[in-house]
Parts: sequence; C-alpha cells; structure tokens
Amino acid sequence: MDHAEFTTEQVLKRDIPWEAYMTTKLITGTCLQLLRRYDNRSESYRAQLLDDDGPAYVRVFVSILRDILKEETIEYVLALIDEMLTANPKQARLFHDKSLVNEDTYEPFLRLLWKDNWFIQEKSCKILSMIVSARPKSQDSVVSNGQTASYSKNKFTTIDDVLKGLVDWLCGQLRKPSHPTCGVPTAVNSLATLLREPFVRSSFVQAEGVKLLVPLISPASALQSIQLLYEACLCIWLLSYYEPAVEYLATTRALPRLAEVVKSSTKEKVVRVTVLTLRNLLSKGTLGAQMVDLGLPQIVLNLKAQAWSDEDLLEALDQLEEGFKDNIKKLSSFDKYKPEVLLGHLDWSPMHKDPVFWSDNITHFEENDFQILRVLITILDTSADPRTLSVACFDLSQFIQYHPAGRGIVNDLNAKERVMKLLNHENAEVTKNALLCVQRLFLGTKYASFLQS
Repeated sequence: MDHAEFTTEQVLKRDIPWEAYMTTKLITGTCLQLLRRYDNRSESYRAQLLDDDGPAYVRVFVSILRDILKEETIEYVLALIDEMLTANPKQARLFHDKSLVNEDTYEPFLRLLWKDNWFIQEKSCKILSMIVSARPKSQDSVVSNGQTASYSKNKFTTIDDVLKGLVDWLCGQLRKPSHPTCGVPTAVNSLATLLREPFVRSSFVQAEGVKLLVPLISPASALQSIQLLYEACLCIWLLSYYEPAVEYLATTRALPRLAEVVKSSTKEKVVRVTVLTLRNLLSKGTLGAQMVDLGLPQIVLNLKAQAWSDEDLLEALDQLEEGFKDNIKKLSSFDKYKPEVLLGHLDWSPMHKDPVFWSDNITHFEENDFQILRVLITILDTSADPRTLSVACFDLSQFIQYHPAGRGIVNDLNAKERVMKLLNHENAEVTKNALLCVQRLFLGTKYASFLQS
C-alpha cells in the first residue's frame, strides 16, 4: 500500500518492537515503561496519562522522531500525536511545558516535512501547525521552547525557523503538490490557521504565495470543494489585514473571483468570509472603484434581500452598501468623465448609467462650445472598439434625455448619420445602444424609453 493511502487508524494497528529499540539503546528504559503504559490503550485512559504526565510523553515522542529512522515507527509516533491532538487540541500546549526547556520539540517535525512520504509530510504539517499556534506568545523572544539564546549551548530551532520552513513547504504544495488530491487542501487548511501570524503573512507574500492562492477562489459545488473554497477565502480575509498583501491582491484577479463567489454561493460561511474580505478591501486604493465596476453594489442588494442568520454578515453588507454609495459619488464626477472621453477609450464605469451624474452635470457639456459632446460624436467615426462605441452611443442618448435642447444640439452636430451607420454593426451591444440613440433622436426620450422597456 502507498504511504499516502494509510489512515491513522491503520497505522496505529501496527506492533512496534519497543523492546528491541531499548536493547539497541535507541530508547531508554524509562521511555519503554511510558510507551508500554500508553500503547494500545483506550482514548480515555491515554487522556488520563497525558493529564498526569503529559510533558514526559511529549519528550518520549520527540526523542523517537529524532533518533529512530525507520519510517514505519515514525509514522506510528506521528499517528499517536495526531490522535492525541485531534482528541484534544489543547494538548498542543504540552509541547511548550517548562520541563521541556532543553528539548528542541520543533526540529523533528520541521525536518520530516521534507521526507518523501506523504503520510509523514501531512502529519508533520498538521502537528507542527497546531504546536506553533498553541505556543505562549511571550515565547517569541526566546529560542525553541523556553531557552533564551544567550544560555543555549546547542543550536535550537527558533520560531522564525519553523514559520519560514512551514511557509516554504506550504507554498511548495500549492505549486507542485506531493499528493494529487490532498496536497493543496492540506496546505490551505494550515495556512487558514497560520496566516494569523504577522511573520507568516510577510513570508507568504515574499514567497509569492498570494498568486498561488487566488486561483483557488472559484465557485464550488461538491462538499470537499466548498471546504477548500471556504478556507482559501479565509486566507484572503486574513491577508486583507496586511497592506503588502493587499497591494499584491490588487495586481491579481482576486476581486473578480471574490465577486463571482459571493454572487453564486449559497453556503453562509463562504458568503460571510467573502463579504468580510470585500469590506476590508473596500477602502484600499482603487479597489472600491473596481468593486463598483464589477457590479458588486447590485450583488450586495441581492444578498441583503436574503435571510441570513449571521450578525457579522448582515453588518458587513450594510457597511458595503454605504461604502459603495460613497464610491459612486466619487466616481460620478465630470472631472473623471471628461478625461475618459478625451482619451477616446470608454468603459461602463458607474457614472454612465447614474441618473444623478447626468442631472447634476448636464450643463458641463456646454463648456468650450460643447467640446465633450463633439469628441463623443468623433469617437463614433474613429474608434474600432465595440465597448467604446456602445458607451458613446449610450452617452449621446443620455445627453438627449437630460438636456432640454438635447435632440436639436445633437442633430446640429451631424451625429444622426454617424449613429445610424452603427445600426448595422456586427457587435450586438453596439447596435443596441445605437438603436436607443436613434430612437431618442427621432421619437423623443419618453417614447424611446417605452420601446426599450
């Protein structure tokens, strides 16, 4: 059987020759006694032993992983520790007991991450992540588990060594998984815990881990995929508190992916973590404007109409709605619109379809002898971009609708013929908006709007 296919339960059914290890002095007599007491016992009995003498068992387990090379035995001890921590995650604190001040309890797990054996890699990653997360934070100024650098006679593994080693291994799994189906989920699961650490965030960004994480933000249906999506979104949420990570996210397709996930997901925990992430990113640089362009204001309104039980989610949706209103106000200014037209490259930014923009700014179109209006009409002749042509036609129709003399002015500038040429354009979006413009030129705004409805 492949190492990757072993389960913890199968590994724990093995008979390990502890007596032979003592005979060859790979373990001590004390170790043997403790192992005999612990091995093949019920969960409740083992829990009692750990309550009574937990650090002693940690010392035994660590010494075996350090001194014995036989893979079957390493797998067995890792399975014992995994079972111990799964039954009671608080037992991870035992690895930081003061009595273990002279034990380098990190080193064996860090080294085993790179073994060519998936069972050993996966268990070492899981155990090490739990141990690191359970450490007293006051310990970060010391070496290993309590011993200060100035008094250390041996080279102990520092917490920075551990976190850097873990990040390197986790990024390696995202790039080229050791196991085809378990490598990526294992890495993301650990990152969802470890990215709470400032040092891990920094190391992860420096290792270009963000671009490895973003492709995992994708709508999911299967239960396993939903869990992976949730944990990947949780990682992005944790990174949204770290400015260099936000700057990196802004260069990726993270926002469109998050928008697609929040629009299509029905799992509340996925929606919650995605909305909280968007709320964090809203005020960062141009990300708020990008969210508006992606149609997130309407998505948020749709989400608010649904029945959610999570108060944090409801509060974040309210905050996003208010934030989008502020962003739309900032975006809907003639000072932003004018250079967009003059550059001759138009897109569906919020102002084009915002009634407030047109009613508030319609007189600005009269400036410099209708300069902006003339440029819009010129674009109809000169641009080959369907999106630009569509927006130009739409804006002309908006001018006709909102300016009291709009139809006459546009006709006087000879726009009618240019718009009519676009009725035969190969792009459906162009013909749709050209038709709207022609209808308003010929029929007036009310009748044209009726035909469009």
